[in-house]
Amino acid sequence: MKRSMKNFSLRHKRVLVTGGAGFIGSHLVDALINEEVEVIVIDDLSRGNMENLNNAIKRITFRKFDIRNYEEVKKIFNETEVEVVFHCAANANVPYSVENPEYDFTVNVLGTFNILMSSLESNVERVIYASSAAVYGEPEYVPIDEGHPLNPISPYGASKLAGEKLGFAYYHTYGIGFTSLRIFNAYGPRQKKHVIYDILRKLNENPSRLELLGDGRQVRDFCYVTDVVKAFLLAAENKNSIGEVFNIGSGEAISLHKLASLIIEIMGLKQRTKIYYTGKTWRGDIQKLVADISKAKNVLGFRPEVSLMDGITRVIKWFDEEDRNRIIKTS
Repeated sequence: MKRSMKNFSLRHKRVLVTGGAGFIGSHLVDALINEEVEVIVIDDLSRGNMENLNNAIKRITFRKFDIRNYEEVKKIFNETEVEVVFHCAANANVPYSVENPEYDFTVNVLGTFNILMSSLESNVERVIYASSAAVYGEPEYVPIDEGHPLNPISPYGASKLAGEKLGFAYYHTYGIGFTSLRIFNAYGPRQKKHVIYDILRKLNENPSRLELLGDGRQVRDFCYVTDVVKAFLLAAENKNSIGEVFNIGSGEAISLHKLASLIIEIMGLKQRTKIYYTGKTWRGDIQKLVADISKAKNVLGFRPEVSLMDGITRVIKWFDEEDRNRIIKTS
């Protein structure tokens, strides 16, 4: 029998964020503490960073452990009486999943199983799962809607899809209030990997030459991290999101070549930087990923607010501050 579901406010709830010291997770934590939420964060710090929690650490409960350890996961659920879970902990790196598929599977699938089992045993009201556009694989059409066939081409995409399937099985069988958000290309401060950060790092090292993987025709949909966080909060408080999956992106397409050119222009390097392409990219890379976000708009009221130009400008400012801090620390 499914549990009774209704809209509710997160305010004063006991909320667990897995992977809360990571990129999206830490921004989510910042947003939650501003909503007067009791926040518990778990992270093994293999990819997360305690510096990401500098703004929140005095107002949260933090535990360092691996979600693959079921006994530890179960213990934190029992101790804190969690009511809502935002499950962000994962290996979120496609090339790493290709080289280390066992690690990817155990973190993304076994770890998700542990979270779901603990949620079931603790009568958690809602589980919001951070899935990925990688579950679609190479698209048959764009923009991609939630009804698009699911054909992941990387171990990462397959593991995120497996986590989704587990979550929906627990929803249908046990009534857990499960929602999956298929995130396209999230970006913003604290993200120290992926294409935008890599472009900034390379331009910082050599402003005259920018070498990029592939041929520049790869197409992506970039969504600023605060907009992604907003989608998590909307999904958690909306009863109509239960048992559903939503694409979370900007709904706007941009090629890698245009993205690099935009960054170069914003940085004032248009007359200085030349772009070169390797012609090859990494295994598991998808050529086109563009989200149809109609469902998220209609059901959740989701509206991306940060334009790509504004978002990149914010990331550049953050990157420059990080670079100055690195110089100070090493001097």
